[in-house]
Amino acid sequence: MNRIFVFLVVTAVVVAAGREATGHAGAMAAVTTRTLEAAGDAAKLALGLIGVLALWTGIMRVAEAAGIVALVARAMRPILVRLFPEVPAEHPAMGAIVMNMSANLLGLGNAATPLGLQAMKHLQSLNPHKKSASNAMVLFLALNTTHLTLIPARTIALRLENGSTQATSIVLPTLLATACGMAVALLVTKLLERRAPTIPDDVVEGEASTEGSAR
Repeated sequence: MNRIFVFLVVTAVVVAAGREATGHAGAMAAVTTRTLEAAGDAAKLALGLIGVLALWTGIMRVAEAAGIVALVARAMRPILVRLFPEVPAEHPAMGAIVMNMSANLLGLGNAATPLGLQAMKHLQSLNPHKKSASNAMVLFLALNTTHLTLIPARTIALRLENGSTQATSIVLPTLLATACGMAVALLVTKLLERRAPTIPDDVVEGEASTEGSAR
């Protein structure tokens, strides 16, 4: 992200300088002014989001402390064991997957991120082909990216910040959209899993060596 941001800034400056050189006076000043305005808008937006996000994060933390997250995790475990047959039910990877998906389901995005990284680390330890992602890793990434969302706290906060009078009306559409997205991700991943088997390490290394020689 840092590289992308630097690229965008440098590109804007170069384009503005080019326009200045071709007679479009004020191009550089316009870039500077708009940059400062965008920074101010971002600060106002962030401050406006703090209240709603703090409220929902607090509610979710209470739910976590009350054992609701653990309850959801226990309910999801039988399903996930079937989705990830190559992961032992009692392996730490399965525990991290269950907790990550439970956190995503309840809107604990900040808590879900480290759990997702931990799950990937454990899945890599089970991966027999270290040079390529395993089926379980691909499936977990697809489900984590398109996970079902019950409470879109950030979207609600953005709608409130922009003057919406029915900010929570997005809940049902978000639920349906994320459910469809997750179903499609699961279906496509399982179909490709059968058509595209995992590539062994020696094949990956051989292809890398061939590309290096060609260059």
